[in-house]
Amino acid sequence: MQMEYTRDHQIQSRLEHIIDRLGLRWLEKSRIVAIRSRGSCSRRTLARVHTISKVVQTGLGMQAHYFIEIISENFDRLSEEEKTKTLIHELMHIPKTMGGGFRHHRPYVTRKAVEKMYERYKSPGIGWFQTLSGGHEF
Repeated sequence: MQMEYTRDHQIQSRLEHIIDRLGLRWLEKSRIVAIRSRGSCSRRTLARVHTISKVVQTGLGMQAHYFIEIISENFDRLSEEEKTKTLIHELMHIPKTMGGGFRHHRPYVTRKAVEKMYERYKSPGIGWFQTLSGGHEF
């Protein structure tokens, strides 16, 4: 089966909700795009984040954009909780500068860090003001 890619507005909304809920104000939602892929042979990969290279950014005269690819065959089987954790995980790879680079798994994007962010996501009353005052940034 040939790989097929489409924009996913439902996942886009979910990403934007997570960004708002966790107060990740440095992530410019307009520069993060949700893409759904179908036809992957990957057995373990749930999602991945992509960006455009510096040379393409420069050539087009644009800022970096990030593309969160959801691999339908694997992601769709997850519980809603695991889907949310996966989206949080992918967002955590985007650096605060949003300059086209990535944050590595260690020490930034770990299972423990994702769990901590998910617990914050579930907590009532979490918002940008608590991130600012409480220093709870990832």
